[in-house]
Amino acid sequence: MAKAEKVIDSVDALTERITAMRAAQAEFATFSQEQVDRIFYAAAMAADKARIPLAKLAVEETQMGLVEDKVIKNHYASEYIYNKYKSMRTCGVIEEDKAFGFKKIAEPIGIVAAVIPTTNPTSTAIFKSLICLKTRNAIIISPHPRAKQCTIEAARVVRDAAEAAGLPKNIISWIDVPSLALTNELMHSCDTILATGGPGMVTAAYSSGKPALGVGPGNNPAIIDDSADVELSVNSIIHSKTFDYGMICATEQNVIVLDKVYDAVKAEFQKRGCYFLKKDEAEKVVNLVIQESGAVNAAMVGKSASWIAEQAGVSVPRSTKVLIGETSSVDPSNRWAHEKLTTILGMYRAKDFDDAIAKASKLIADGGYGHTSSLFCDVNETEKLARHAQAMKTCRILVNTPAAQGGIGDIYNFMMTPSLTLGCGSWGGNSVCGNVGAANLINIKSVAERRENMLWLRTPEKVYFKKGCMPVALRELSEVYGKKRCFVVTDQFLYKNGFTKKVEESLDEQGIFHSSFWNVEPDPSLQSALEGLEQMRAFEPDCIIAMGGGSAMDCGKIMWSLYENPDEKFEDMSADFMDIRKRVYTFPKMGKKAFFVAIPTSSGTGSEVTPFAIITDKTTGVKWPITDYELMPNMAIVDTDNMMTQPKGLTSASGVDVLTHCLEAYVSVMASDYTDPMALQGMQLVFDYLPRAYDNPNDIEARDHMANASCLGGLAFANAFLGMNHSMAHKLGAFHHIPHGWANAVILTRVMRYNSAERPTRMGTFPQYDHPKTLQRYAQAARFCGVTGKDDAEVFEKFVAKIGELFDYVGVKHTIAEYGVDEKYFLDSLDAMTEQAFNDQCTGANPRYPLMSEMKELYLDAYYGREASTYED
Repeated sequence: MAKAEKVIDSVDALTERITAMRAAQAEFATFSQEQVDRIFYAAAMAADKARIPLAKLAVEETQMGLVEDKVIKNHYASEYIYNKYKSMRTCGVIEEDKAFGFKKIAEPIGIVAAVIPTTNPTSTAIFKSLICLKTRNAIIISPHPRAKQCTIEAARVVRDAAEAAGLPKNIISWIDVPSLALTNELMHSCDTILATGGPGMVTAAYSSGKPALGVGPGNNPAIIDDSADVELSVNSIIHSKTFDYGMICATEQNVIVLDKVYDAVKAEFQKRGCYFLKKDEAEKVVNLVIQESGAVNAAMVGKSASWIAEQAGVSVPRSTKVLIGETSSVDPSNRWAHEKLTTILGMYRAKDFDDAIAKASKLIADGGYGHTSSLFCDVNETEKLARHAQAMKTCRILVNTPAAQGGIGDIYNFMMTPSLTLGCGSWGGNSVCGNVGAANLINIKSVAERRENMLWLRTPEKVYFKKGCMPVALRELSEVYGKKRCFVVTDQFLYKNGFTKKVEESLDEQGIFHSSFWNVEPDPSLQSALEGLEQMRAFEPDCIIAMGGGSAMDCGKIMWSLYENPDEKFEDMSADFMDIRKRVYTFPKMGKKAFFVAIPTSSGTGSEVTPFAIITDKTTGVKWPITDYELMPNMAIVDTDNMMTQPKGLTSASGVDVLTHCLEAYVSVMASDYTDPMALQGMQLVFDYLPRAYDNPNDIEARDHMANASCLGGLAFANAFLGMNHSMAHKLGAFHHIPHGWANAVILTRVMRYNSAERPTRMGTFPQYDHPKTLQRYAQAARFCGVTGKDDAEVFEKFVAKIGELFDYVGVKHTIAEYGVDEKYFLDSLDAMTEQAFNDQCTGANPRYPLMSEMKELYLDAYYGREASTYED
């Protein structure tokens, strides 16, 4: 003889049962997907087969609703829920992307406290039990006192079938003698709460201190637009309103009819067996059903229209489907404006669609926030559909649908989750805004393996180089690209000294019209770019040629961008990013109007092959590095003939800039096998040929190799990016007007020492940079450039000395102060300079992520010539 189950009728009994359930759930949590699905199938089949006796038991015990409709609810709770989740993975790895090294693992929550309402007792018990089984959770049910027998029997049917299929005992349980005290204890003892019921109970669930999925009241206002199919609309509402005598909370509670179709709607309701209450009858009925507080009289819930009329002393035909009260006020003082949960319906007349929306919004605000709203309308009235969806603060918006059946999902629509617990979101004070389902009952662990980001090698379409290549390369503008109008951007010195003459001659030979802007400043400003832009727009070129040092090319890039995309904002284009692929601002497509050609006349910036443009706003003094691959020139022409007249100062400043480019690209967190060879070759060429070019401006071989070094450095940092050396140098140029190359050089060896620290305060953030290794990288570069030593530390020190010797040779000063920077102004501007350097785009790729206090100390060391042997943490 089977041992009788221990009745749960006290806190001690509940505590004992929960202890047993925790042990059982721990075992259930180890089950495979196949085991769970077998149990889920058996339980759903058992509930489906018991749908009629359970429906009878529910109506007999609660005296609410209609047996035949409760059969449908039970059928739905078993069949539709099973169909929805039969293929859902809820055990172990539920999603995996091996290429990205990412997987999701499902884990059960634990014990679910399920509070069951009296309106849908058996179907809700089936629904909640099934989704708990699918997700390997234990469930303990707290039935409504007026529906405890039928609720427990529904749970028993599911439990017995599940245990026969292999479910551990003590996974599905219930409170036998429900009380407020036991329900509260249960909610405090479980892991999560599924609360379906009245507002008081839902509030208690959310106040329990445990995660809760609760629902709010519904007060669905159904609008019938003058474009609606009246017959479809009316019969849909009747079908919904009479289903289980109106107890599903999504059911229409009021109907708002536009004036043009009001009479037709009323006639259709009457034709289909609905009764319009006279004024005195309406008052009797609504005062009986809705209490003075606005709450529903529980004795009237889920009753037939004729029974309610009889209780109110109103004579109606026994076949009456719905009692309708014509009303006008949407104020809460009007009892018709409230949720009714039975077979009575308020009906409002609206003068137009705006009036209808206003009335519906008010009804929702005063009793149905977040739940459900309905619209009957021609689906081609897209503007009305959109306005309605925008105005309704409900989580379910049903169009041309019987709301009771449509709101629970999957019967009159395809994508709404089938559920008997309908969340109302924050509008209704709920933590969930959709139809609650199995996905709400699993914890998902996301397992993300380390992956290195995809890198790239981006270059101009064509890079031409070698002495004398420019005239030949320019022929392609007409012969290959068919260009007709070229706009040349340069500076006054180059223009007045005839540097652009060869370009103009080539354009003339090809029959290409041309115009020039030659007011680019040595430190290019936004104001200068805007001046040139005005001329460019007037000329309307299909090709832009930027000729000069970095200033002309950078200014040309800015003008090109603004010419191509006049509505873009410069302050947006200059927005910084952590990863160029994920930046907030999307740089607009370039090349729609003009082809861009870059021709350098100095060997330093590498701007002819980079996506960078440096521009200064003279009104603020801020120097902005603009970065995007859309700014990459289409063609670069590196012709040594254009570089033969560089003076010593420019040769020095541009040459040490090249070295800095190569060094920073080589130790960048984004350095790669593709950029390393260019960076190494570039810095070796600097050591070999910069002194010769500095000594003898006419040394063609030295000039040629320095031009190549500059371009190689540009290609390297165009793809690996730079670091904090350039960030700090940008601000030395902006605040103190030190030429850019020398600004880099005066801090370079100090930054190298700072970066080479084996225990830095912070390491750069990029997945391929896995540990501090910059000392090793500097040593590799040094060895490539001919430096030897017993270990990396010695090689590094010799490398720093080699760089110092080169800088001395080409006239680089040792301190910032030696460049004539006033001490007081330097100190006064130090904080602003430091913060701007930290915020500079180049900082992010530095191998050591700097603190602003550390950058400040580096500035001070470089100003006063202080030597620091180490910058270790």
